[in-house]
Amino acid sequence: MPTVTVTGILESEVRGTEDREIIALLFDRDERGIIETANKYGAVCMYTAMQILHRREDAEESVNDAYLRLWHAVPPEKPEHYQGFLLTLVRRAALDRADFTRRKKRGSGETAAVLDELESMLPAKDNVQQQAEQHELDAAIRRFVAELPETQRRLLLKRYWYLQSSREIAEEMQMPEGTVRVTLLRLREKLRAFLEKEDLL
Repeated sequence: MPTVTVTGILESEVRGTEDREIIALLFDRDERGIIETANKYGAVCMYTAMQILHRREDAEESVNDAYLRLWHAVPPEKPEHYQGFLLTLVRRAALDRADFTRRKKRGSGETAAVLDELESMLPAKDNVQQQAEQHELDAAIRRFVAELPETQRRLLLKRYWYLQSSREIAEEMQMPEGTVRVTLLRLREKLRAFLEKEDLL
């Protein structure tokens, strides 16, 4: 059964070197830690980056950037959930690249649309990502997501983790696009009410 986390919402089972062994290599400043990470999680890292960037070259650069960030983060960090920690770094690297590309093209893009949606339910109107990383908010959202039915968790994952459009989600999940939009709206309202109850808004 998948593990529910706020970073990945659904983490997949991936076989390879045990995560604790990889972390130990990184703590020893052994580059094999990065090699083993790429061997075990390379495919899911690329998938995550591609869902945001849609260009293989950009995705590859973002994944490589995430590995560099990982090298500098561990140590001192010792992540409890290694896959979620790694995918968060990949996602940040991909978002950074998407923002840079969008600024160059002066376009809006799906990233901006998603952040606009999040601003309506999270307290950080000027910096959504920074607030979302705060430990207390992270834990609250994790609890919220854990209580959702499977379909609703998948919708949140696809929209707010992989930054997919409503149309893409509807096609993949074989649902009417209107149903996807309404469900996401209700989930945002439900999350906002939950955060208010938790005194986080």
